[in-house]
Formats: sequence, structure tokens, C-alpha cells
Amino acid sequence: MRGAAPGPAPAEPSVGELGLVSASELPTGRRRRRSALAAEEFDEAGSPAAGEGRSEAGAVGHGGVTAPAPHTGLGARRGRRAAAGRSAGHASDETGAPGDAHDPSARTGRTGRKRAGAEETADPETRARDICLRLLTGAAKSRKQLADALRKREIPDDVADEVLTRLEEVGLIDDAAFAAAWVESRHAVRGLSRRALAQELRTKGVAADLVEQAVAQLDHDDETEAARALVDRKLRSTRGLDPQVRMRRLVGVLARRGYSEGLAFRVVRSALDEEEPGEPSGTGRD
Repeated sequence: MRGAAPGPAPAEPSVGELGLVSASELPTGRRRRRSALAAEEFDEAGSPAAGEGRSEAGAVGHGGVTAPAPHTGLGARRGRRAAAGRSAGHASDETGAPGDAHDPSARTGRTGRKRAGAEETADPETRARDICLRLLTGAAKSRKQLADALRKREIPDDVADEVLTRLEEVGLIDDAAFAAAWVESRHAVRGLSRRALAQELRTKGVAADLVEQAVAQLDHDDETEAARALVDRKLRSTRGLDPQVRMRRLVGVLARRGYSEGLAFRVVRSALDEEEPGEPSGTGRD
């Protein structure tokens, strides 16, 4: 009706009616202008009802109780990587082999198990040959040493004997050459006497005639020279001790390497007599 007084303007919907949360109640501390949100809702929906629907979705991101929408950006990528890591860890737990691809010890273990499995599946003759060749690769061995190794691997005696005989025929096992090389090396490096060397060869199963042949390459002069070299190396460490103590200790060094008592006393006495004059022998304690 013309001339009638205009009625009161409709009231704007409140924050609660729009489904929004007060800025002070936001759990993340992010504050937005409520008026801007309300205007945006009305502009897009065109009605308060539509605005309520939109604001409900907005409330989800502002502390509402509805399940959150999927995240995007850096946070989402980190979440996906973390989930992938958990899935990989769970899968490795189920398989029981976490990190095997990058673990050297795990690879070594698998290699050893594979080799052991191959030996078990092979026939005894093949196993015996492989064991002998592997042992001979590192250093020369006597026939008895190889036979003992095959016995520990439960290779039948007849099979082991056949394989060892074949290796002797092709020259891979040669007790005479083994004994000669052993004597030469141990005498030069350790200064062992002929008696000590013969005892070592006998414990390795070398035949008595081959032992005698091997130690025969050392004569009396070789033993005396080796004994004197041992004493000369120990003289400096015994200086300052009582002469009798020095004599006893130096003779003991030679006795432990298989030298006879007579040779040991003769060499030690000669070395002490030839010691440079003026070097104190002292009266040290034993």
C-alpha cells in the first residue's frame, strides 16, 4: 500500500546459523573475517539455505566435527610418503627379510647357504673335489690334511681316497713339495731347528721318508746361523740383567725352537763374549 511505513528489514543470519565457528575458537589459530565468509556464501549460493550448506563444508576446515576433506600440497605429499614408508616396513616384516638388498652380511649369509645347499645336493665325489680345490686355493696342503677335512664333511672314505688319489696324479697334491716348502719357509721366518720342523711335518701327516728328505736341506751351519740370528735379536732386550739370567733366557729362546742344549749354550756364550766392550751387563733382577 502506497504511503505505508516500510516494515523492519530482515535480520542477517548469525554466525551460528551459518555453521561457522568464531575466530577465537579456531583450533589452528587461523583467523578470517566472518563478514567476508558470510558475503562469499551468499554470493555463491544466493540464499541462506545454500549458504548453510556451503558454510557447513567451510566449517569442516575451521574446526567442525565433520570428517576433514583431503589435503593437498606439501602436507599431502609428506603424508603419502609416510604412508608408503609404513607400508614398505609392514611388507618387509611380513616377508621377514628387511633390508636384505643393501645388507652385505645378509648377502654373505645367502651365498654361504647357497653354497652349502649346492654341496648337499651334489654327489659325494663332486662335493669332495670341490672341497679339496677350495682348500688348495689358499695354501698347499698335505694329503692327510685334506683327508681330515673330507672326513669332517662326512665324505665316505672310499670316495675321499679316490678323489685324493686323482688329485695326486695331476700334481695338485704333492707331499714332498709341501714338506720342502714348509721347511724353507718356517726356518727362514721363525728360525726353527730341523728337529722342530720334522715334528711339525709329522703332525701334518707327511711320511717319515719325505720328512727326512725335507729337513736334509738344512745342515749344521744353517742351524747355527739361524740360532745366532735369534740370539742377536734378543740381546738388546736382556741388557742390564745379571749375566746368568741373560744366559738362561737366551738359551730358553733357542730351546723353544727345537735347538739342542749344547748348540744353544755354545751360540749364546759366543754372542755374549762378542758383545761390544763397555756395554753394561748390569745386575738386573730375573
